[in-house]
Amino acid sequence: MSTSDTVTILVLDKEYQVNCPPDQRDALRHAALELDQRMRTIRQSGNVIGLERIAIMAALNLSYDLLDTQHLASESEASNERLERLDHKVLQALQALSSEN
Repeated sequence: MSTSDTVTILVLDKEYQVNCPPDQRDALRHAALELDQRMRTIRQSGNVIGLERIAIMAALNLSYDLLDTQHLASESEASNERLERLDHKVLQALQALSSEN
């Protein structure tokens, strides 16, 4: 059975109590700091008014960043696979050349 602790986080000067497994407390705190920073940046821009709208904009920005990172990771994996195939072909060609000599 997993246990969880109640962790207090602070976002835009408001406290929130969040249940969290003990081994994920630091990650939760880091996520809360990132969210707080993004929401403060959005609020300071003056273009978005209201806590709910600021939270939605921050969530959209974080979601976009996550999807972009996942897309880049996927492209990187595909590039690695292509490089491995190319490396394999080069090795085969070199072996063929060395067996001819």
